[in-house]
Amino acid sequence: MTWEIVIGLEVHAQLSTNSKIFCGASTAFGAEPNTQADAVSLALPGVLPVLNRGAVERAIKFGLATGAHIAPRSVFARKNYFYPDLPKGYQISQFDLPVVGNGALAIHVPASGKQAAYEKTVRITRAHLEEDAGKSLHEDFHGMTGIDLNRAGTPLLEIVSEPDMRSAAEAVAYAKTLHTLVRWIGICDGNMQEGSFRCDANVSVRHPGGELGTRREIKNLNSFRFLEQAINYEAQWQINTLENGDAIHQATVLFDPDSGETRMMRSKEEAHDYRYFPDPDLLPLDIAPQWIEEVRATLPELPQAKQARYVGELSLSAYDAGMLTASREMADFFETVLAAVPKDAKLCANWIIGELNAQLNRDGLDMAQCPITPQQLADILKRITDSTISNAGAKEVFRTMWDAMLKRGEFNSIIISAPSPQISASGSSNLTDVDAIIEARGLKQVSDSGAIEKIVDEIISANADKVAEYRSGKDKLFGFFVGLAMKASKGKANPAQLNDILKRKLNG
Repeated sequence: MTWEIVIGLEVHAQLSTNSKIFCGASTAFGAEPNTQADAVSLALPGVLPVLNRGAVERAIKFGLATGAHIAPRSVFARKNYFYPDLPKGYQISQFDLPVVGNGALAIHVPASGKQAAYEKTVRITRAHLEEDAGKSLHEDFHGMTGIDLNRAGTPLLEIVSEPDMRSAAEAVAYAKTLHTLVRWIGICDGNMQEGSFRCDANVSVRHPGGELGTRREIKNLNSFRFLEQAINYEAQWQINTLENGDAIHQATVLFDPDSGETRMMRSKEEAHDYRYFPDPDLLPLDIAPQWIEEVRATLPELPQAKQARYVGELSLSAYDAGMLTASREMADFFETVLAAVPKDAKLCANWIIGELNAQLNRDGLDMAQCPITPQQLADILKRITDSTISNAGAKEVFRTMWDAMLKRGEFNSIIISAPSPQISASGSSNLTDVDAIIEARGLKQVSDSGAIEKIVDEIISANADKVAEYRSGKDKLFGFFVGLAMKASKGKANPAQLNDILKRKLNG
């Protein structure tokens, strides 16, 4: 039987404010349990919430970035349910009047197997402000549960999509695009390990074109890999259940990464189960048009606009433009390098996407931790463009500088290899200067045409039989001569000049 998967995502993005959404307690991660839980976080009698203006501004910024409607008036509601880490017995959230509604996000779904890459737009139903709950701690409590209320009251923006996705690949592409966007506009740090960005996936199956099936919600997915695995398992489980003649019952489930399976947590609550009503301690949130325009003025150029500019103005491929805008740090790095090497956008792009990305991956760093500066990379690229060094020589300079900068930095999460024995420790202070490395390593290209001609003449004289074969039509022997010449010059001959001189001499 043919089945279609239907997926909608609810994403919780922790907003990047220094204090909580309804009080002044810190939102910093990693503090000792309950050291950032003030009277409001603890829900002591008589305390009142006060809305954090910064949280509202971040919600507005998200709405503008997704072309959404910003509600001129929205209302906070009490969502009533009991958990040990929810001291009030209710969560302050928004229900029927959210701050953001009816937006959209364009996504790129990469090629997979026989499926070519394609573009798709996912509609965003709403994005509403709410407070996070605390955290239950189960380890080291000898059969009991500990409660940490540091997270209680942390500001969240819950972003709810329409059920527009039809595969795990689409859901992952949407989540990744959303993750990039919230980091790009500076409203969330996107740290999934710390819980700053987490997804709930609503999954159902149906026959194509049929009525929507009964959905089950997979809670608290904090990695893109787990999101994909959970959706694929859940969809297949539902298909198997229906084909066996059984019914799907609406439920909340958890994904177990160890077994790769979902398991039921509880029957799914409906809105009426939460008994929503307007919070009597909070006035309606009024957002004036002027405030919206003030926030709009702070928006950076968005990833898709930047991609279009890179393709249209810089003649980069769509792939290159997409890679360079994978993060705002990457795009800023590229543009700073390009400003110093303005006529070589493709060269700058190739080095950042290739060599620099490879080194980041090797050392387990992200772009924000890149040990070399854009100016240092630009200095290397300038030495390629002015023919001082070859591309291979530039890679040696780059790796030498990279390791030297890592050794000087404080990158505690990685293991730094020993410095190259080719340069003494006394010269290590020069390993962050491009020209000093070129000089110390003897990487400067030979661009003296007379010196190159002498090498070529000697090779032609010593290989008369190969020259005759080449001139008889065996053009592939040209590479043989190039190899001999580069070996004779110890790799320092300017490749372009060498090729020109060889062609002229061999064809003469």
